[in-house]
Amino acid sequence: MKKLLTALLFAPAVALASGAGVHLDKAPDVQGDKAALQSGARTFVNYCLNCHGASFVRYSRLTDLGLTDQQVKDNLMFTAVKIAEPMRVAARPDEQKLWFGAAPPDLTLVARARASEEGSGADWLYTYLRSFYVDDKRPTGWNNTLFPNVGMPNVLWELQGLQALNKDHHLELLAPGKLSPAEYDKQIADLVGFLVWMSEPDAGFRKRLGFGVLGFLVVLFAVAYPMKKAYWKDVK
Repeated sequence: MKKLLTALLFAPAVALASGAGVHLDKAPDVQGDKAALQSGARTFVNYCLNCHGASFVRYSRLTDLGLTDQQVKDNLMFTAVKIAEPMRVAARPDEQKLWFGAAPPDLTLVARARASEEGSGADWLYTYLRSFYVDDKRPTGWNNTLFPNVGMPNVLWELQGLQALNKDHHLELLAPGKLSPAEYDKQIADLVGFLVWMSEPDAGFRKRLGFGVLGFLVVLFAVAYPMKKAYWKDVK
């Protein structure tokens, strides 16, 4: 019992120590940019949806980004027949477990799940997707400075190019990809922005509603306070 109490006492300190020293790059906020979110949706469908599903979001919800039903069907629907279907992968979970050893996680809420005291989930994803490097010791041939020994390969390497970890443990570009570093960072920002939007599509409405409620309370206070003074002026 004494050992158990000691372990419980020091558990928070160990947890904090294990997360200390993690540096996350600040992800650009593109939530108000529908063109950027459309670009992120295109990248997600072409590079992520092959393995990772987003089963809590339906294709029809993509029309909130300024797309028509026909545009979604023609350009983004590769794993469904009807636009009201969820964004699932074509492979079954048991098939993925057989191929990869474990089924890749669903990404609908990943932007919220990765939030921590170090930064937002968007910051984590933005840093993670730009931190892959070549590692011949890993089964996939890839590793990641933010997520050491991660099982996921760098599926965006053709766009980013090949990175290596130098002797100072800093990433350096060995071979350029199809995009320049600035263009790749922009594409990742769009992708992360889409993942953030996907985790809560109504976040914009919720924030606008919150400001509206606060404005109403301010007006209500401006009316109610003089009334309160008038009602209680004769009460001693």
